[in-house]
Amino acid sequence: MTGRPVDSAVPLRRRVAVQGLVQGVGFRPFVFALATGLGLSGHVTNTGDGVLAEVEGPPDAVDAFCRRIVSDAPPLADVAAVRQEEIRATGARGFAIAPSSRAGTGRGTDRGTDRGGGRDPDGAGGRGAGRTLIPPDTATCAACLAELRNPADRRFRHPFITCTDCGPRFTIVTALPYDRAHTTMAGFPMCRACAREYADPADRRFHAQPVSCHDCGPRLTLIAPGAPRRTGDTALVEARRLLAAGAVLAVKGVGGYHLACDAANAGTVALLRRRKNRGDKPFALMVRAPEDIAPLVRLGPEERALLTGPARPIVLLRRRPEPPGGGPAAADLVAPRAPDLGVMLPYTPLHHLLLGLDGDPEGPRVLVMTSGNLAGEPIVTEDAEALERLAPLVDAWLAHDRPIRVPCDDSVVRVVDGVPLPLRRSRGFVPAPVRLPLPVPPLLAAGGDLKNVFALAQDRWAWLSGHIGDMDDLATLRAFDRAVAHLKAVTGVERAAPVADRHPGYRSARRVRRLAAGRAVTGVQHHHAHVAAAMAEHGLDGTRPVIGVAFDGTGHGGDGTVWGGEVLIADYRGFRRFAHLEPVPLPGGDAAVVRPYRMALSHLRAAGIAWTGDLACVRTCPEDELRVLERQLETGLNCVATSSMGRLFDAVSSLAGVCHRAGYEAQAAIELEAAAYAYGPPDPPAPGSGSGPDSGHGPGCRFALTERDDGRWTATPAPVLAAVVDDLRSGAPAGLVAARFHAGVTDAVRRLCGLARDRHGLDTVALTGGVFGNALLLSSCTRALAADGFTVLRHRRVPPNDGGLALGQLMVAARATTGEEADPCAWRCPAE
Repeated sequence: MTGRPVDSAVPLRRRVAVQGLVQGVGFRPFVFALATGLGLSGHVTNTGDGVLAEVEGPPDAVDAFCRRIVSDAPPLADVAAVRQEEIRATGARGFAIAPSSRAGTGRGTDRGTDRGGGRDPDGAGGRGAGRTLIPPDTATCAACLAELRNPADRRFRHPFITCTDCGPRFTIVTALPYDRAHTTMAGFPMCRACAREYADPADRRFHAQPVSCHDCGPRLTLIAPGAPRRTGDTALVEARRLLAAGAVLAVKGVGGYHLACDAANAGTVALLRRRKNRGDKPFALMVRAPEDIAPLVRLGPEERALLTGPARPIVLLRRRPEPPGGGPAAADLVAPRAPDLGVMLPYTPLHHLLLGLDGDPEGPRVLVMTSGNLAGEPIVTEDAEALERLAPLVDAWLAHDRPIRVPCDDSVVRVVDGVPLPLRRSRGFVPAPVRLPLPVPPLLAAGGDLKNVFALAQDRWAWLSGHIGDMDDLATLRAFDRAVAHLKAVTGVERAAPVADRHPGYRSARRVRRLAAGRAVTGVQHHHAHVAAAMAEHGLDGTRPVIGVAFDGTGHGGDGTVWGGEVLIADYRGFRRFAHLEPVPLPGGDAAVVRPYRMALSHLRAAGIAWTGDLACVRTCPEDELRVLERQLETGLNCVATSSMGRLFDAVSSLAGVCHRAGYEAQAAIELEAAAYAYGPPDPPAPGSGSGPDSGHGPGCRFALTERDDGRWTATPAPVLAAVVDDLRSGAPAGLVAARFHAGVTDAVRRLCGLARDRHGLDTVALTGGVFGNALLLSSCTRALAADGFTVLRHRRVPPNDGGLALGQLMVAARATTGEEADPCAWRCPAE
């Protein structure tokens, strides 16, 4: 604005550029209704950068429009910036939605100003380069569900019913701007009735790109060997009949295929587990409503809000010890020995129809709903691929003819102390960006090799991909490439510099190096990236380091050992290793991961505790393997040293007789947590109760802390292991052993953070790494540190595990590429 006086009688015309999450959320219809309601003329259009409107009329009405475009925005919208520019009035009448343009909204002229309450003064693209933000897929809204159930509605039982407020977005977008021609709905021309709704400003489906009906939309097909193909509602009815009869179905969703079966049928659940080579890994459940699962789990208001919200993730719910009346989810075949049940509610119309509407014949009320893939492979999205790859797993396929543009697995969230903790950030959250505390150049961060999630970033925005999976399969690597290309297309990030983990053998690093076309790859240490991710999502600018507690299973340390039990003093520029778990041999590498009794034996030997036959881990290990293992540990053959806290959890799990062989990642630790919860964990020792560095052997199950000559501290678990063995030999139950061990780890974190504060004057602690997916440990450490006066950073936007690694890689690489001080932790506390 120019600041000159405005004549209220003279019409004013203003160009308004809106950036943020403003396409695919009903923003143009909203602008149309707002402008016409204020009596303004002009037009609105989608651009490659967002939404661009021109409005003309009385100055007071124009000002009101510019205020309300932020304050009254649609519920799914997220306005990042609004820019305004006065232009010459034209005297034109009426308001229209104009055809979309690939051109950007631009910055305007020197007369343009930033107004309207935008949260990012640099815009969604910052530095003059804006971009639009595509919304995540959203669960079916209440209005569409009412039509789905209404026999008088023309979309009664339409499996793809949607409107401006709900439905697929990210998984159907092929290019920008977000118009039907740039989605996988392009192959479904609208019928006359749908076209009328689409063009009617008063209709809920005004400019809703996925709009369709029975006449013009995608169509279901049921394929069963030896049976004729069924289509439409007949396919759906037969699918429900097959599920009720005990069949396993491949069901095509919005982000890939699921494998579905009746959760109440123990025989079918066992069959699916065998076919999928699932081991003991828990299955996710889909239920009609929270009430269907409430008798079996503890369901608080925060969990209920997550279950029923628009993202509809899988929510981990604490199991009741003895649920009344049993029930399908109580069967140990669904979630063997796990402390939680993974539960989600239907998020597509097809899911609602599969679980049954009022008046349908009785069928399954609770479905197992797990990713459609073989163990270790990416989720299947292509129909031909599903018929081939899923054939050994299923009895029939319920497919449809709308393509899936990009794989997008279900998200997984748990609630800890009333706060959501994401464990897998994917469908429902992707590609909503994470706002960065500092601007960054165009970057592509590869993430890790387990739970791979990559990220693109530019200026103050980072876009994390959906869950890709473990990078040990050619199909996963190809899925990674396709997902990178798609995310680049919908974010507009070009010529991104590559960033990866420093591990020399990571496939993710090799993949991003190949995509980088010869450009150098910035390497970031694994645990430094974990800490940086926690800092970034909490908006820290890195001017002051934090105490980073990074506990996980494996991370390349750069000193010839495997890290994983680290306390770092870190900022974005670098880190110092303040403390770590005392390293022990990792005998046989991955063999020790899948056989936790090997880690138990290694830790016992390091602690000087004899391998006697009364210990469960000794009895479990075959005699021949025991002799070989003893020789390995003596000679160091095929034994890398590790400071991993995750491997220590494995060791104690086996030592306590909880889990000796892991069929899935972190199984031993998960079952140890379950045992502790079942017992009722004691609180960690109070501050000042003998918590000095020389304490260790008391009944509190305490680590011995020792300062080395170089000033680094080590936490030795020998006293903890001795206490565990004493408890077991005195007849203590596994649950008590597990609870005391969790309390001991919490006590060690508390003491080490106190020592770090004493030395460096820091009072902010970041808890990160996959071990802090453990709700019991996370809660206990948070409470203990808060009681000691620390500010505690916990993950809320990205997972603490490797699914959040890419965010930290971006921030570290950005500081490395600015030419600023690269020496780790250049900041010095006053005491230094």
